Order: sequence, then C-alpha cells, then structure tokens
Amino acid sequence: MDILYQILGWMGSIGLILGYLPQAVQTIRTRNTDGISLPGFIMMAVGSFCFMCQGLILCIQQGVEVGIFFFITNFITATCAAIIFVIKMRNDHFKKK
Repeated sequence: MDILYQILGWMGSIGLILGYLPQAVQTIRTRNTDGISLPGFIMMAVGSFCFMCQGLILCIQQGVEVGIFFFITNFITATCAAIIFVIKMRNDHFKKK
C-alpha cells in the first residue's frame, strides 16, 4: 500500500505542476494577464501555500517520504502563483493610469 501511496502522490504532483507551469511560463513571456481572474487566482495560491505547509508538517512529523510530494508540488505552484500575482497586480495597476 505504501508504494501505491507514493505512486499516486508523485503522479498527482507531476499532473498539478504540468497543469500550472504552462500558465506561469506564458504569463512570464507575454506579460498578458487579461484572462486571469484575480479572486480565483488568489484562492488557488492560498490553497497551494496551505498544502505546502501541510506537506512540510507531514515531512517533520511522519518523515520526508510521507509529505515530500505535497511540499514540492505546492512549493512550485505557490512560486508560480506568486510570480503570476506580481505580474497581474503590476498590469492592473498600470491599466488604471
């Protein structure tokens, strides 16, 4: 059962990262954030941050092999979210001027 847990965890991690990363790369390249909903995006970023913290707690309490995919996945997605958030806020600020 442990191997199934690990396989599902890593598959989920890879899927989430590959789902999030293209948006981050496109936003960084084009600086276009018109289609991004700020409230929805903030909620996704908060979720990533919370799951990252949960993964860190699991790593500390139950061992690295238990929570590492939660931590790594959500560290990457939270970093992407922070980058996109900064670009979105900057774009929205300059559009108002």
